[in-house]
Amino acid sequence: MAAKKLVEASAKPGDVVEVTRSDGSRLMGTLMPKSEFSAPDIVVLKLDNGYNVGIRIDECTKVRVVEEGSLTTHPGEPVSLSEEVRPPAERVLVLGTGGTIASRVDYETGAVNPYMDSKELAASVPEMFKYATVDSVQFMSIFSEDMTPRNWQTVAEEVVRYFEKGYSGVVVAHGTDTMAYTAAALSFVFHKGLPGPVALVGAQRSSDRPSSDAAFNLTSAVLVASRAPFGEVCVVMHGETGDTYALAHRGTKVRKMHTSRRDAFQSINDVPLAKVWPYEGKIEMLKEDYRRRSRELRPENGFDDKVALIKFFPGMTSDLVDFLVDRGYHGIVIEGTGFGHIANALIPSVQRAVEEGIPVVITSQTLFGRVNLNVYSTGRRMLQAGVIPAEDMLPETAYVKLSWALHRTRDLGEVRRLMLTNLAGEINPRHELKLFPRWYHDRE
Repeated sequence: MAAKKLVEASAKPGDVVEVTRSDGSRLMGTLMPKSEFSAPDIVVLKLDNGYNVGIRIDECTKVRVVEEGSLTTHPGEPVSLSEEVRPPAERVLVLGTGGTIASRVDYETGAVNPYMDSKELAASVPEMFKYATVDSVQFMSIFSEDMTPRNWQTVAEEVVRYFEKGYSGVVVAHGTDTMAYTAAALSFVFHKGLPGPVALVGAQRSSDRPSSDAAFNLTSAVLVASRAPFGEVCVVMHGETGDTYALAHRGTKVRKMHTSRRDAFQSINDVPLAKVWPYEGKIEMLKEDYRRRSRELRPENGFDDKVALIKFFPGMTSDLVDFLVDRGYHGIVIEGTGFGHIANALIPSVQRAVEEGIPVVITSQTLFGRVNLNVYSTGRRMLQAGVIPAEDMLPETAYVKLSWALHRTRDLGEVRRLMLTNLAGEINPRHELKLFPRWYHDRE
């Protein structure tokens, strides 16, 4: 019916059309190309506000061409995988965990559905096939805030499975809110080496929005997974607000720093691994100490789910620490102030935890800089109580690492050794001025 009405109106993709529905309501916008996966009685219009809308066409619907136009294909526009687009030999697996990055909008129902196969994925993001043969698997469907240490372990098992099948790299499509935690978890699992990159990728804005970053980010991640020289876990997201370049951040040094900006992800106390131009097929390494691809895959999987991450605040009492000890938690990470301090009133409870075999790791709320408990008397008392200063680790990275370490050992001495050993680039021994964001001083 939709095709019939469009033919009768001589409407073609790119034309501005007015659609009058049976209830008398009218919508006007640019007629978009029809995807082979669209329902046969649905047409898609791009409205003046930039949003796309799907409209059901029936016998009573009227279609009128308001203005003829032309529409050229651009990145992110739904097209079929044609005979001219033949994928290269590199094989990349897109592993879906439930985020919107590898999803499409069903304009008939308004729902966001996961892509179920490579052909459908190609119809919406065909540019990625310039760099690799891409297969996709949606093996998990949860919100990123529902991720648990057991889910990290499951994701790691899937990554192992597909590398063993010969894939050049793996892209993990993930919700952005806890993506840094999963990136850190996979970094520790594979700290002994990877045969190719594991690129976590997400979308800040859904695929039906004109400013969606989904196609750009996914193409960037596939380029990294197929052609980057390193065998590391990274997060690949927009490097700035426009569609020019992405950044590949080391999985243990990245944090989401904005709720909605496309370039929300930043490297903390480090520079990104690489700068990525997805539409030019270019990767520029920004770090020289990256880990090269390994021939062997020796994962160390498994996490302890009885680890807590708490934030010190003025007025905090020892009740929180005592509660965690009494409830049988195996490890505690505390975000202290400045150099890593907590109130002196909490130190006896921290010492009790350590004496009962529960490691207490100290990070800093400032994020940038390094924990140093030797400067002030409070810090020295904390050291005497047995805390483990987490160097320049992000709080969430320290939390993940402690969970990973406690799955291997409950011996306090061995836990301390693991926490203070740089396993996956989580500790940067040397800080330079360029590691601190000074854009507000340096801008023209």
